[in-house]
Amino acid sequence: MNNTTLQLKIKQRLNKLASQDYDNLECWQIIEAFNKGQLQWVRRQIMGINQLQEAAEQSTIKIGDLQKLLTEVDLTLTPDGVYEESQELPAYFLHHNRIEASLKKDCCPESASMYVYLAEEANVPALLENDLTTPNFQWGETFGTYAGNRFRIYTDGEFTIHEAKLMYYRSPNKIQITGCVDPYTLQESTTEVECEFKDDIAEILVDEAAKILAGDIESINQYQIQAGSVNSNT
Repeated sequence: MNNTTLQLKIKQRLNKLASQDYDNLECWQIIEAFNKGQLQWVRRQIMGINQLQEAAEQSTIKIGDLQKLLTEVDLTLTPDGVYEESQELPAYFLHHNRIEASLKKDCCPESASMYVYLAEEANVPALLENDLTTPNFQWGETFGTYAGNRFRIYTDGEFTIHEAKLMYYRSPNKIQITGCVDPYTLQESTTEVECEFKDDIAEILVDEAAKILAGDIESINQYQIQAGSVNSNT
């Protein structure tokens, strides 16, 4: 959906297509509301707090809706005692999906694949002390945590990580409108950045943005209508 259509649809939902009153919307307001709305929508789909309570990959619909945001990055790991720590995570990192890793040990020249499950940082001491959860070379299983915007894969000194890849959900691209002051950078946009989602999702995001703007201008009727539309389509 191009930005011209997007703006027209949002104004139409708010009954502002031909309005000359104080509720006229600046383009930066539309940009801010749409970008905020799409981030909120994405988080609801990933966390499973949408109407159907479905998380990111619990249905083929959710898999299809969010696959555009799945991104893979190679992790550069540095040994640090009982774990190996990655570089800082990408700026657009939003949510963990999975880790692929391979390990090495002096006794075995070939690297072996390893399952890395996500754990809570607070539980690390207990996980390292439990024979069923501590990093295990023979089982090819260990755990990892997030701390300080980095990912840690625990080895307990039993092996080294040969290579690792992180699959994650990134934040959606922010739309930009040429000639409009970007509310995030306070600079005039020189490029046009359109919504990256397919049109059926863009329609939901238009309702999401209209709902936010209706709340901002205290338009209760429009807010309730758009909120109902958003809830019935997520």
